[in-house]
Amino acid sequence: MKTFSASVKNIDRKWYLIDATDLILWWMFVVIADYLRGKHKPIFTPNLDCGDYVVVINADKIHLTGNKYEYKKYIHHTDFAGGLKETTAKNIMTGKFPERIVEQAVEKMITRNALGRAVIKKLFVYGGSENPHAAQKPELLDIAAMSAKNKKRK
Repeated sequence: MKTFSASVKNIDRKWYLIDATDLILWWMFVVIADYLRGKHKPIFTPNLDCGDYVVVINADKIHLTGNKYEYKKYIHHTDFAGGLKETTAKNIMTGKFPERIVEQAVEKMITRNALGRAVIKKLFVYGGSENPHAAQKPELLDIAAMSAKNKKRK
């Protein structure tokens, strides 16, 4: 029996829509990264981009567990002397671009090479419920129904 290895012509891509309202970030981005890479498919091939497109809406309504909302720090450097900057998750979520938390979390799960750059281009994150991808007819991916851990407990 020969081992099957997918090629570019074997790959068909789907569009998935995820509503991030009250989803826990740390469980959500693992599922998103798997769908972007194509690890949920039986034809997964590690050296090919065989993943699907993922659209995340309501990214400004995600939930962070514990004290991460107040104390989790995001650090970056401006490449100038003394340019180390840090901010908290609370500042990002109440700021102009709350979807950056989801984008950065998923980006850190993807490999940092040419394949990873191609994979991350298939992620679309929006802070509100509006998105311009209705023509692609994305199917709803209910992450909250996958496990009880994925959704914030009331």
